[in-house]
Amino acid sequence: MTTTETPTIAEPPTERTRLKRYHWLGKYDRETIDAIIDASIVCQVGYVINSEPYVTPTNHWRIDDYVYWHGSSASRMLKEQQRGIPVCFTVTHVDGIVFSRAAFNHNVQFRSVMAFGKAELCDEEVKRKALEVFVDRLAPGLWDYARKPTEQEWKATKVIRMKLDEVSAKVNDGLPDEEPEDLATNLWAGSVPLRLAQLEPVPDPKLRPGIEMPAFVKNYLYTK
Repeated sequence: MTTTETPTIAEPPTERTRLKRYHWLGKYDRETIDAIIDASIVCQVGYVINSEPYVTPTNHWRIDDYVYWHGSSASRMLKEQQRGIPVCFTVTHVDGIVFSRAAFNHNVQFRSVMAFGKAELCDEEVKRKALEVFVDRLAPGLWDYARKPTEQEWKATKVIRMKLDEVSAKVNDGLPDEEPEDLATNLWAGSVPLRLAQLEPVPDPKLRPGIEMPAFVKNYLYTK
């Protein structure tokens, strides 16, 4: 088992978000929660339609106390969510593999967030501003560089948001807490850190001659 006894800053807001197993891994302060959400570009959104459970991976972004995601105006998921059905939002980062002396204690190092709530449809003004924030989140300056959406493209897109008022994080950055008899063995234990690798940009082969790579691509640095 892995233990990292770091004290939390605030009490969990609800019984649903209070960690029961490995409770010492729980984090309830917004600084930690927001950092984990902001460090990811893909979330998983869980919901139920006609008694059938679904979990949909999608891009997300955060503005203040809300998380946002978007999709087609014809999306069944968004149509149901805008009606106010319960939603579960999660993000996860895998930061390392933990190797123990005992097979039972192998683990992973991770950061995760889980939030519960009901989503709401953004009106046109909020939608347009939110999508601009999303695009610039991918690369600062991208919104001003790219062609702006047409009215038909705006109509084809919905933006949903959910308030972060029932949310908690779980963070494991420790090593195995092993039994004394295992510590006495001649077996290696430790961790292998993992991170998302950024590679060289790949130009679109259909680029017209003479088009230079913009600065926000040349200087792009993914450090999450």
